[in-house]
Amino acid sequence: MSASLPGPARRRALLAGSVGNFIEWYEFGVYGFFATVIAANFFTPEGGSEVEGLVKTYASFGLAFFFRPIGAAVFGRTGDRIGRRPTLILVLLLMTGATTLIGLLPTYDTVGAAAPWLLTLARILQGLSAGGEFGGAVSLMTEFAPPGRRGLYGAWQSFTVALGLLAGAGTAAVLATALGEEAVRDWGWRVPFLLALPIGLTALWLRLRLEETPSFRTTRVRTGPGGAAAGLRETAGAIVLGAGRVMGWAAAGYTFLVVMPSYLQSTLDASFQQALIATAVANAGFAAAILPAGLLSDRIGRRPVMLTGAALVTVLAFPLLNLLQDPGSSALLRGVAVFVAGAVVGLMAGPGPAMLAEMFPTRVRYTGLGLAYALSNAVFSGCAGLIITEAIKRTGEADIPAYYVAATGALSLVALATLRGDTHRGTLREEERHPPRDETEEETPCA
Repeated sequence: MSASLPGPARRRALLAGSVGNFIEWYEFGVYGFFATVIAANFFTPEGGSEVEGLVKTYASFGLAFFFRPIGAAVFGRTGDRIGRRPTLILVLLLMTGATTLIGLLPTYDTVGAAAPWLLTLARILQGLSAGGEFGGAVSLMTEFAPPGRRGLYGAWQSFTVALGLLAGAGTAAVLATALGEEAVRDWGWRVPFLLALPIGLTALWLRLRLEETPSFRTTRVRTGPGGAAAGLRETAGAIVLGAGRVMGWAAAGYTFLVVMPSYLQSTLDASFQQALIATAVANAGFAAAILPAGLLSDRIGRRPVMLTGAALVTVLAFPLLNLLQDPGSSALLRGVAVFVAGAVVGLMAGPGPAMLAEMFPTRVRYTGLGLAYALSNAVFSGCAGLIITEAIKRTGEADIPAYYVAATGALSLVALATLRGDTHRGTLREEERHPPRDETEEETPCA
């Protein structure tokens, strides 16, 4: 079906699907990179503890992730009923508005205890929209992909995540260098959030020009708009399994790519600029591995590529972190360590979107893969900063990030081992493997 699509339609789908992810992860990255600044402005009253303020900042960060599954369910249901295009437009408007709002919020010094609540409300709106973005974007990209290219097309979702995180890190680094830390802490932190408005308007223009996916049009005609709920109940097990398969990707990704700046500053006494540079290098490694990993998974399968990534994350977590902790390590060696950390996450993130898309039939794909991803991210990404910061605070153990990454990577290995090796070769599923029996049909008596 997708083989007959013109090239321009595919390219528009790829670009329109990618741009929403870019905005989402640009903002999430900026929030993580400016966590210590946000903690000081919103969660630390005069005389308050900086560590306690950082914990509260990550609690707000994590809370938004727990609204992702709600967004995945609500917008996924809408996307499976009325279409990918209109739902992705709505999600984009919500994300852009909530991100811009953060840049306009008053701080604790201005409105007191209301400030953290206003920020948390904006984060909740972002969580809802982010939950609806992933399932729709991946459905869009993989349903428009030509035969044998779903891994590469789906990898663009992860690649724009890397670009968004890099853009966030780059913006933060430029501001810190151009304005100085004092100005950044005073007002400069607002600039990256306000930039979401022009980026969002550009993304809106792209999505308004988008066509509906051929898979959705065909399936909706065949089944009608009301069949998604029954199909979703039957694929609940696939949602849980999918969440387990991306657990290591979620936990390692956020630990190495987002939480790293705060860890380096609060635990290893790095400067703000040093932490941002290290994180930018890690995200560069992440970006460099994603598209090759997606393309490789189209040739040899999702299973071997993702298993390799999960195994490397598990095995390398402690050695890579110890290199960063060692005061005798050179700047070059530390740079290699964070680059490799990002690259091994990219081995999972490249094939991951296509792997999830192949687990669900068309009429529940938006909801199913969105929920699997959102649930895994809610537990293992959104809580990463909070868990790591609080655990270090209580135990004084600097290796907590490595324990966290190695444990989740090992569990993800178990779930990924259940992957079949040939799903990359077939077409996307249009119906459940075991469709519900028509209750009006007469039972055939036993012979």
